[in-house]
Amino acid sequence: MPVTMASSSGSPSILGSPEGLCRLLQLLSTCVAFSLVASVDAYVGFSGDWCMFAWCFCFAVTFIIIVVELGGLQARFPHFWPKFPIIYAYYATLFCFSASIIYPTTYVQFLGHGRTRGHAIAATVFSCIACVAYATEVALTRAQPGKMTGYMATVPGLLKVVETVVACIIFAFISDPYLYKYKPALEWCVAVYAICFILAAVAILLNLFDCTNALPIPFPSFLSGLALLSVLFYASAMVLWPLYQFHERYGGIPERRRDSVCMISYVHYVCAWDRRLAVAILTAINLLAYLADLVYSAHPGFV
Repeated sequence: MPVTMASSSGSPSILGSPEGLCRLLQLLSTCVAFSLVASVDAYVGFSGDWCMFAWCFCFAVTFIIIVVELGGLQARFPHFWPKFPIIYAYYATLFCFSASIIYPTTYVQFLGHGRTRGHAIAATVFSCIACVAYATEVALTRAQPGKMTGYMATVPGLLKVVETVVACIIFAFISDPYLYKYKPALEWCVAVYAICFILAAVAILLNLFDCTNALPIPFPSFLSGLALLSVLFYASAMVLWPLYQFHERYGGIPERRRDSVCMISYVHYVCAWDRRLAVAILTAINLLAYLADLVYSAHPGFV
């Protein structure tokens, strides 16, 4: 009887499928990554905290997905579940990718040789494996005809994921208010990052929960207007953030060597000038993403 029930729910085939094998690899690699780091307490400071969050978040959600599919509980979320795993796989790919870049460049390279450094390097390797596993799941899902439909199957849908993840990384870099406090132009930039993130998240959630018909205007028109507004907002931030952070006339620091803190190598500290530069680069990346989003969204029949 138990065999029959398992067979009818399709559970055995889940783990035996390519997507199921990818999820097992994702679960293992993220678990090993955060376990290695936690065992030697190598996640102090901005970069370590962000990477630990990324690995733990990905492990937890992947575990939930596996449990739901093994238990055959997908039918309880008929509108939500068909789109959720692929949207999550998008996010997990970018989260693990960012952790695989940020952790070694801002943390591991400053560690001395020894057990801690070895664990940190191994964690980075497993983070890269997790990134590849999530990206493979995305590729496998997109390669199956009819498996992905609707907005998230389009390029603008993928760009929305990129936009929100980049915004999350920006928030991590500007977590210290001293980078923008008491400067209205920089506070406006922070408001831009927050507003555009919220609007992009709303677009994703409306699609995820099948609520696009609740809008007073057609969903494609809403997305086009959203992309245009975000481009204008980010264009202003692209001008104001570097101007007020790196131009002496506006109180900025034009060169890294003038920031005395940056001349000292800390294991777990990303100095203020480096944070400002990182935010400027990420602002440019998101502006390009929103521009591409606007071009695709304006194309008739993209959904």
